[in-house]
Amino acid sequence: MNIPSARRRRPVFIFTVLALLNAVSLLAAEFAPKPNDAYFARFEPVKAPTTDGLYLHEGDRLAIIGDSITEQKMYSRIIETYLTVCVPELKITARQFGWSGETAEGFLHRMTNDCLRFQPTVATLCYGMNDFRYRAYTDEIGNWYSNNYSSVVLSLKNAGARVVLGCAGAVGKVPPWAANNNATMDEMNLSLCHLRNIDVGMAKEYDVRFADVFWPLLTEGFAAKKEYGADYMLSGPDGVHPHWAGHLVMAYAYLKALGLDGDIGTFTVDLGAKQASVSAGHTLNSFENNTLNITSRRYPFCATGATNSDDSIRSGMTLVPFNADLNRLTLVVKGGTAENYAVTWGDETHDYSAAQLAAGVNLADDFAVNPFSAAFAKVDAAVAAKQNYETRQIKDLFHGPEGQADADATAALTEEARRPLAEAIVAAFVPVTHTIRIQPK
Repeated sequence: MNIPSARRRRPVFIFTVLALLNAVSLLAAEFAPKPNDAYFARFEPVKAPTTDGLYLHEGDRLAIIGDSITEQKMYSRIIETYLTVCVPELKITARQFGWSGETAEGFLHRMTNDCLRFQPTVATLCYGMNDFRYRAYTDEIGNWYSNNYSSVVLSLKNAGARVVLGCAGAVGKVPPWAANNNATMDEMNLSLCHLRNIDVGMAKEYDVRFADVFWPLLTEGFAAKKEYGADYMLSGPDGVHPHWAGHLVMAYAYLKALGLDGDIGTFTVDLGAKQASVSAGHTLNSFENNTLNITSRRYPFCATGATNSDDSIRSGMTLVPFNADLNRLTLVVKGGTAENYAVTWGDETHDYSAAQLAAGVNLADDFAVNPFSAAFAKVDAAVAAKQNYETRQIKDLFHGPEGQADADATAALTEEARRPLAEAIVAAFVPVTHTIRIQPK
């Protein structure tokens, strides 16, 4: 009789504990809020753990890990650009490790060679979409997924990294490659909801952060179809790979899980006293004739595009409170005598009441095109170029003939090619000098 080793028994024990935790959560009816629509009656998303405080440390090395959705380099790009320009004081560097078609088990096999060699101090994970096999849920699938995903989490923690465990997104339609699996879109999403609940249990068990990608993509995708029409596909045209709106929703989940507070800066004006002040990250050069001249070393996140397009970051911002929670560049104006004012920032002018200005208005939300837009675009382009190379570095070179012949030498040589791309991000991020004019109407 073969007696299984402790190593072979342990994953089953992990799954048993996690299954028990999830069962307890279900019995206690700790569910996430549901939209008021009969469609969601069959879904039982366990309430996600709360996020408490900033999860990042100054100088962190962030690994953004996942399958083909990560390899799209869209939510990963939003995250890296955000960390670069919105919280530059944290000095975060990032790498993306997306691999098309991958499962948690697949990453587990390559993580030491591809990821841990770079000594990440914090990591975001996004698996489950391929792991559920595009089928109705079974305990076999849940067991296999839980064993592998928990091993990834523990391996990262043992290597010294803090982990944000993300679940898979939602399916917007049966994808063409799964058409013969005999599962409907609803059955697939119910299966993904099961995996999400397993992830919640793992996050609690291993004391890591949880990023809820599934529930917002499912609920907001449903709402967006009502708002913008049946052709609006938050989960992407193939039902799985989102366009920019969906990736903004994903990035929002991860940035919130990282504990970022979204305070980009506050500009305060007292018109009566003819005084103004600005918060950290910004320098007030002058305030004359109701006009502020400011030099900023912290940017808002800039996004344009149609609000009714699933291929627009700006559209994604209408579905989740990205600007309210993560992108607040606030102008506060008091002490005036007029009832209404025109605020000009860059080439755009918006009208506000005195009461609105006294309460504070979010310039980043109201001014889609603003004085930061051009500089922001340069940083974002540099991030895109670096992340594009990172895919080639890992998939083509680490796992090509060069890497198979000498992994360490290939790593060293490819790092030399990556270095100027990383330096280009730093070079592109320059202070922006801009003016805000406040005129009574």
